[in-house]
Amino acid sequence: MAKRVYFNDVTLRDGHQSCAATRMTTEQCMRVLPIIKDAGYNIFELWGGATLDSAIRFTRDDPWERLEKFRDCLGGGEKIQSLLRGQNLFAYNPYPDDVLTSFIRQSIESGSVNMRIFDALNDIRNLRMAILATKAYGGKVEAAISYTTSPVHTTEYFINYAKALENEGVDRIAIKDMAGLLHPEVAEVLFPALKKELNVPVVLHTHSTTGVSIVNDALAFKYGLGAIDTAISPFAGGPSHSPVEVMAIVAEEMGFDHGLDKKAIEKAQDKLRVIFEELKDSIPSFGKFRRKPVRFDDVPRAKVAKMVAAIEKNDLKTAIDTSREIMSDLDYPGYDDRIFESQIPGGMLSNLQKQLAGMGVPAEKLDDVMAEIPSVRADVGYVPLVTPTSQIVGTQAAFNVMTGSRYAFVSNEFKMILLGEFGKTPAPVNQEVLHQVCGEDAEVKKYRPASYLMPGMEDPDEAPFIKTHKDLLLHKVFGAAADKFLQLKYK
Repeated sequence: MAKRVYFNDVTLRDGHQSCAATRMTTEQCMRVLPIIKDAGYNIFELWGGATLDSAIRFTRDDPWERLEKFRDCLGGGEKIQSLLRGQNLFAYNPYPDDVLTSFIRQSIESGSVNMRIFDALNDIRNLRMAILATKAYGGKVEAAISYTTSPVHTTEYFINYAKALENEGVDRIAIKDMAGLLHPEVAEVLFPALKKELNVPVVLHTHSTTGVSIVNDALAFKYGLGAIDTAISPFAGGPSHSPVEVMAIVAEEMGFDHGLDKKAIEKAQDKLRVIFEELKDSIPSFGKFRRKPVRFDDVPRAKVAKMVAAIEKNDLKTAIDTSREIMSDLDYPGYDDRIFESQIPGGMLSNLQKQLAGMGVPAEKLDDVMAEIPSVRADVGYVPLVTPTSQIVGTQAAFNVMTGSRYAFVSNEFKMILLGEFGKTPAPVNQEVLHQVCGEDAEVKKYRPASYLMPGMEDPDEAPFIKTHKDLLLHKVFGAAADKFLQLKYK
């Protein structure tokens, strides 16, 4: 009997977050979820990340109602996972412990039993309260390693961090490769090392941006990782994730049983293509994504077999080249090798292009900004580029290029990184930049960032548009955006 490999679906969270700026509505999601709920997936990542903020700002959906509809559709929350930004919850700044624990409790009660918890700096202090709260209220924790590359981010660094997370009592550990920076040559070393050192399952979350995700997912199968994340076309490929249509065939060619219902997934793809057409006019960059259907039978098995054979021979160059041919044959978006240097996640790249255009900056300046990002990142201690650090570093690089003088103008959030207000950076920050930006007498935070915050739930809030505890939680985390949403909701 063939050994089983497990697939997680991220289409209705990271898929449309990466490809369509998280603009899918609850109604659109509910056209798809009933079709794939019994399609053989291990976990559905449906909530968290940018979905709450986008729902209240743009689609005018109540995030709690969305989660509860997902829960009711699936008959419970055991397969529902949310992405949680550690002490930052689903926003950008650290929140007090009482706000965090109350929000997590309500999230679990509303249907998200599983929490994928990460910190942008890999500061374990920013994960501990979220881990404790999730476990205390009956949830399961998948602690995520924010993967990046730098002089300090060695294989030993990631193994030590993973072991520290395991010691916190988590249920699973995820490799969160948000920018597609994990090269297969590194994966060949990292995957078996993690398997050897850990006693909990390891999940691979990797984006397609640099054109190596197919090979990395195949290596995850080879080395026995617990599951991989995939998306359904057209919300797959490009800045999103490996297409399930391709990875199911890869699993078969490697001799694994995936347990997926291909007919159900193809039916869901038909629904998603209608949603694609509904969204594409409002998202200018969305037009570059594939519009033609991709059936499982369309995947070129001969090339998949060639890629699998190359992996077995440790010929990773051939495997990568062949995987890129497969994606090109199926008309998925091309890869961007520049990201191996700039380390810009796919969603950040499209947002940066839009931001520069809005400022009247010529398109050719984008290359200058991308060249500046690694230098800015080094100055703030080689932080991984994931929300919110990706936006902060990218914006600062743009300021440096536009002003023609490094750090002549800085954002408040950039100062916060330098001052330790987001946590401890992987390496020390550039002291010259710290003093230039914050002054010679600048005091860097020594303790866990949230320990400096006053409680957030104790003071009464009598705003007329806050009618429930769920409303209060949205108000506490999303501020004015939530207030505007709630006023419209109850108008």
